Amino acid sequence: MTADETLSRLDDDHYPAYTTGRAAALLGTTPGFLRALDEASLITPLRSRGGHRRYSRHQLRTAARARRLVDQGTPIEAACRIIMLEDQLEEARRLDSAQRRPGGSPRPSPAARGVMAGM
Repeated sequence: MTADETLSRLDDDHYPAYTTGRAAALLGTTPGFLRALDEASLITPLRSRGGHRRYSRHQLRTAARARRLVDQGTPIEAACRIIMLEDQLEEARRLDSAQRRPGGSPRPSPAARGVMAGM
């Protein structure tokens, strides 16, 4: 991989560029909070060859949403469930909107399939 290819990966919102310690510092939380989000299946960080968790910017934004809810007094398990449901609803609305447009019939994403399965 060239240096340019490596640097361009940093622009990828899903590239796991952050260690647990760095992610916790950016969020102003503890590594234990991030582990709890993983245990609740809200975010699933990738693992390095050594087994260390690595987080993407997308995952950090999701963790920040959870932190805001927890800071407001919501239990962490409930915060995770709320965020998962909000994301599923957003995906279902996106699919509905796309299907209402002429010629729009996109395949549902895994999140939307989860919404449909729960119906």
